Amino acid sequence: MDAEIEKVYRDRGLHGVRPRYAYPLIRLAHTGPLTIRELADSLNQSHSAVSQTLAGMRRENLVSSQPGTDARTRRVALTAYGRSLVPFLETEWRATEAAVAELDDEVLPLALSAAVTATEAALRRRSLSDRISDRMDDDAAPPGPPGDEASG
Repeated sequence: MDAEIEKVYRDRGLHGVRPRYAYPLIRLAHTGPLTIRELADSLNQSHSAVSQTLAGMRRENLVSSQPGTDARTRRVALTAYGRSLVPFLETEWRATEAAVAELDDEVLPLALSAAVTATEAALRRRSLSDRISDRMDDDAAPPGPPGDEASG
């Protein structure tokens, strides 16, 4: 499913952002800066998994981190670029949920093996990325990367 969502991103000109970044970016947009532990707890993920995700997000200039209240903690905050992506990512998130619900309606209730087969057939008929894109406005596009004159 991640590859299909990444296709939606690429088709709309967004590169370097992974689907696994969406929920942490959205969470930080709604909560403000958090420690890695607070973010991990709020996402119901391990500290290690969130640390790895944040490393990739830092490389893409989506988040920054500062020392926390004690030497063992770091507070993670959105960069301006990360914050600018949140409306697009929230739209994609809702569209993905609707596309998955559509698939559920097509293939359920079936036995698990039949559901997998039916889901594969449904996705051959129309890909998940097409289903997501169909639920997003044509003008829903992420902003350009920092320093891109067209973004501004």
